[in-house]
Amino acid sequence: MSPIVWLALAIVAFVAAYLAGWPALQSSRSRDARDLNAERYLAWRGRAVRGEAPRTREGRTGEEQRRIYLGAALAAAGVLALVAFFITSG
Repeated sequence: MSPIVWLALAIVAFVAAYLAGWPALQSSRSRDARDLNAERYLAWRGRAVRGEAPRTREGRTGEEQRRIYLGAALAAAGVLALVAFFITSG
């Protein structure tokens, strides 16, 4: 294949990885921040549950986890396409 095709494939893969993975990652982070803020507020108001350790993280939803894995796979494909571009253009 032509080097420019490999470069185009790398760019498309990186953009697709960003579009697939970034919103899921941001959603997970913002939910964790909201949960932490709610726990802090309840503790500040004196309504926190006493005698128990703070709740553990809920983690990511199944959909978020799938989208993050898809983004990682697309990023890996982009790296391989970029390596192929450098190999074929040299």
